[in-house]
Amino acid sequence: MSYLIDTNIISEVRKGERCDPAVAAWWAGVTEDDLWLSALVLGEIRKGVELVRRRDPRKAEALEAWLGDVIAGFGDRVLPVDTAVAEEWGRMNAIRPVPVIDALLAATAKVNGLTLVTRNGADVAGLDVDVLNPFEP
Repeated sequence: MSYLIDTNIISEVRKGERCDPAVAAWWAGVTEDDLWLSALVLGEIRKGVELVRRRDPRKAEALEAWLGDVIAGFGDRVLPVDTAVAEEWGRMNAIRPVPVIDALLAATAKVNGLTLVTRNGADVAGLDVDVLNPFEP
């Protein structure tokens, strides 16, 4: 099984020893090649770095380094929002309105045959996408 990782999961894993034990256990049991990111997750992380930079430049530099590690680590396992994803997003939003990035992540997972790993499964409930919440073992 392969997984599309939401921002809230990769951010939790970044905590290292402070990571939720259930998330840490799930992460440790998954093969790196089975983990994928959306370019949108990288955008959300970038936004966070820039917001932190305004109040704490030193912390922003640490986050910047981590983001660089994430980008390098995932390499070609970063998925774009392409035409197929955009069309699936449109289908999903016809079912019910969903926050844009959440729906685009769900569409990316569905189009690519991935399970969406998120803490916010309720946001995409009923959209015919496989969801896993590793906070709930």
